[in-house]
Amino acid sequence: MAAWLARRAARRLAGELRSRGPGPWPLSWSTVPVLGVPSGDQSRGFCSVRRFAGDSAAAAAIEEPENGLAAGDLQFVDFPGGKLSFVGEMNFLPESQMERINCYRVLDDDGGTIYSSRFQEVSKELALKMYSNMVTLQIMDTIFYEAQRQGRISFYLTSNGEEAINIASAAALSAQDIVLPQYREPGVLLWRGFTLQEFANQLFGNKLDYGKGRQMPIHYGSNRLNYFTVSSPIATQLPQAVGAAYSLKMDKKKACAITYFGDGGTSEGDFHAALNFAAVTEAPVIFFCRNNGWAISTPTAEQFRSDGVVTRGQAYGIRSIRVDGNDTLAVYSTVHTAREMAITEGRPILIEAMTYRVGHHSTSDDSTKYRPADEMEHWRTARDPVSRYRKWVQGNGWWCDTQESELRNNVRQELLQAIQVAERMPKHGLAELFTDVYDQMPSNLREQERSLLDTIKKHSAEYPADVPV
Repeated sequence: MAAWLARRAARRLAGELRSRGPGPWPLSWSTVPVLGVPSGDQSRGFCSVRRFAGDSAAAAAIEEPENGLAAGDLQFVDFPGGKLSFVGEMNFLPESQMERINCYRVLDDDGGTIYSSRFQEVSKELALKMYSNMVTLQIMDTIFYEAQRQGRISFYLTSNGEEAINIASAAALSAQDIVLPQYREPGVLLWRGFTLQEFANQLFGNKLDYGKGRQMPIHYGSNRLNYFTVSSPIATQLPQAVGAAYSLKMDKKKACAITYFGDGGTSEGDFHAALNFAAVTEAPVIFFCRNNGWAISTPTAEQFRSDGVVTRGQAYGIRSIRVDGNDTLAVYSTVHTAREMAITEGRPILIEAMTYRVGHHSTSDDSTKYRPADEMEHWRTARDPVSRYRKWVQGNGWWCDTQESELRNNVRQELLQAIQVAERMPKHGLAELFTDVYDQMPSNLREQERSLLDTIKKHSAEYPADVPV
């Protein structure tokens, strides 16, 4: 009798599955939201166990028991996180999708607006300010890079090829939003009002440097501008950004946190911990990945087998999007929309910006050793985001060659003047090495300070004369 009941239940199950059409069948009745497209309460995604379990339609589909055995008992079970349906075939999830995730774009390679593209409109004033900042960042990188090659500063790192990511994303944020950068986002700080003189002061580590000369060059920071100080360890800023975002949520602030990182950062454990942390806490944070193809000398093909970075967000329950990182209008529109969703819906967002690092990783790197020079030149010329955006601005009648020449000359002169001032400015005293950590300096640091001063006094010829003791 028991065997007969089991066979009957199996036949009922097979009939139910046939009525649902050819497999494979989904593992849950709950609908996973399309990336970036809210659908009722499902716009929250599935990062909340409460909503996910409550939205299941499977409970209503379970039939009444017959002869003491419910066919539904063989089809559905309420596991933690929601009800799951069962199938009779063994289907492994594919290792990757057959087709790559699409990339959002507004401007074509010639600076023309793609037909039917939807984007956030920008005024003439905003458009020109964005372009001016992109040009300024480009010139700043060129001159400071040359200064390092001349031995005037010890280290530098450029944003060549990623000017649109810097400026367009910054323009879409508010001053109250908290920025946790990596080390290739000086344009975000430039947009927020950090002057060229302030950049030069940091690079030279003089007395006006906010870090008091204790950080290496390009480790900018500004408490006034809500821009956390740069630090070199990869991806450590990501979990910190989630914590900052959650504090904004607790304080009911109409602001979000945004953190930037490269494709190499996604190979770090902090990336995965941060995404899961953000999804579970529903923190209003934007994860902005600059997928520029290279983590120093390691290409993306040797970092991951998945379709880039955007698919990882969905795996953690985070709404995600891929955007053309060399398209100024696309980046601006994406971050503008992502910020609105993060704040109003209380959710994290992952953005993968597809771009290319045109310059060397830093002044300590020679990228011609691991990638072809013609590849770099192609991206420097044919795919330059500054030139591409200029064509759009100029096509609107908002810009001309005379304005271009005047802007570049003025920026160059201002930068050269800033370098001269920064070089002449005295350094901080060595005593600053031991300040700003403890309210009262402990005895072990006092002993280290005395030891350092004694060593300098004994070997004074070995230490720079322009650094006051």
